[in-house]
Amino acid sequence: MADWAPIAKEYDPLKAGSIDGTDEEPHDRAIWRAMLARYVPNKGVTGDPNLTLFVARLNLQTTEEKLREVFSRYGDIRKVRLVRDLVTGFSKGYAFVEYKEERALLKAHRDANRLVIDQHEVFVDFELERTLKGWIPRRLGGGFGGKKESGQLRFGGRDRPFRKPINLPNVKNDFYGEGSSEKRNWSREGTRDWRTRERDHERSRDKRWGERERPWAWGDSERDSREERSRGRDRRDRDR
Repeated sequence: MADWAPIAKEYDPLKAGSIDGTDEEPHDRAIWRAMLARYVPNKGVTGDPNLTLFVARLNLQTTEEKLREVFSRYGDIRKVRLVRDLVTGFSKGYAFVEYKEERALLKAHRDANRLVIDQHEVFVDFELERTLKGWIPRRLGGGFGGKKESGQLRFGGRDRPFRKPINLPNVKNDFYGEGSSEKRNWSREGTRDWRTRERDHERSRDKRWGERERPWAWGDSERDSREERSRGRDRRDRDR
């Protein structure tokens, strides 16, 4: 708990797949893929990674000119790179904006997140591919954020930071007798007593239902009818 932080300082696919960063086993196949991946950042990308912002959730119609116009409010821009599909040339919905000064970068990081551009609320963060150790992109099962519908949620980033772990008593070990010998004996005896009580309860319940719903035969009904007629005759004799 001493070194816990809501934002990951180093990328770990297993921790990124955990809501509080404490999971010990992968809970989806994408985490396995990310753990086995040997990703190397694209060497063809140029520019200073420490002065670059990542801008996502863009309108597919948004252009480089529009991005430059919006983000130049925070400082001088050196380069805008809108990522496009190699085959179709259409925008993939995210871009990178490189500033000339760190002051402009920090200001844009603080104020431009959730800014509406072309009717879309954008997400802004620092570039992580070349700055965060161990980074694995989303296409290989890593990344941060993600949609709930896809089942591939990732935590530890700005969009979905880690939640602080809750310290709970180790109830499971005591219940299953994995603790000390005294607790283990208590657990076994407690389990045996509980089963005995439940078995006795079932037997008594079956007995009560048997008495309550005792099946009656035709002979029983006929005898009851004779007794009822006899009581009727006695009442008429007394009335006379």
